[in-house]
Formats: sequence, structure tokens, C-alpha cells
Amino acid sequence: MQRDGVWRTSTRSGGDGDCVEVAGFAESVGVRDSKDRQGPVLTFTPLAWAAFVQFTAVSQPVQ
Repeated sequence: MQRDGVWRTSTRSGGDGDCVEVAGFAESVGVRDSKDRQGPVLTFTPLAWAAFVQFTAVSQPVQ
């Protein structure tokens, strides 16, 4: 995760605005709704964000 404060969406997002944006900051990672860029931002420690990404990368969807 780059710590440059630039908001990014996944390259796999459909581009229709139904996604989240993620930005890396010096001490945290921010996540926000791409449809409401002035709305609330969830913040995570870099360690918590890395654990979330790792977990979701190996998890199987619930059938």
C-alpha cells in the first residue's frame, strides 16, 4: 500500500461508482464510498488493513 494519500479504486471495479476507494496515509489506511467522497472515511492501522487484505485474498465466498 502506497502511503501517498491518493485515493484509488480497484482495477477490477466496473467503473459505475459502486465501489470503495482506498488511500494510504502515513499512519493509517482510509476507505470511503466512491459515490460519497465527502462522506465518512473508515480508518485502519496499516497492520489491520494488511490482515484484512490477506484474509479476503484467501477466503472463499459463502455459497
